[in-house]
Amino acid sequence: MQKISDKAVQDATGKTWKEWFSILDSAGADKMNHKEIVKYLVAEHEVAPWWQQSITVRYEQERGHREKYQTSKGYEAGVSKTVASPLSDVYKHWNDQVLRTKWLTDAVVDITTSNKNKSMRIKWADGYSNLEVYFYPKGENKTQVVVQHTKLANADEVTNMKNYWKEKLENLKNTLSEQ
Repeated sequence: MQKISDKAVQDATGKTWKEWFSILDSAGADKMNHKEIVKYLVAEHEVAPWWQQSITVRYEQERGHREKYQTSKGYEAGVSKTVASPLSDVYKHWNDQVLRTKWLTDAVVDITTSNKNKSMRIKWADGYSNLEVYFYPKGENKTQVVVQHTKLANADEVTNMKNYWKEKLENLKNTLSEQ
């Protein structure tokens, strides 16, 4: 995951990362939990919601309170792939169990929510972690698939699942190209 640049945070909030870290250090954020830091940013600096989270997470990472890929609900692995197929075909290969088993041969999934040709939420085969899958058209015959695997146990599992999803999305690409 690419870190947000100093210029981007300054353009959006009026302060650089160094300035935010100094402000948060002075406020005692090193002893606060995530929610307390966010609450402070809202109350004292009126920071917009997306930036509240971004500033808090980056601060926690910089101060050693949060590892890379760690969220408040575990760890997350994100992988994306653009395939040369129409969005409806790509979505169908995720949504239809028979088509899905052609490229995702080793896992049983439970689709809990779906928004046709846009997204789906899936309970993963381990019964604990989840997938968020997003579909983005990239032209008439190209689709980007983004898989966010959430509630992972640790950074090692993130690495394993990133590799797993890179392989499976390549399988999906190959399956679609054989049609």
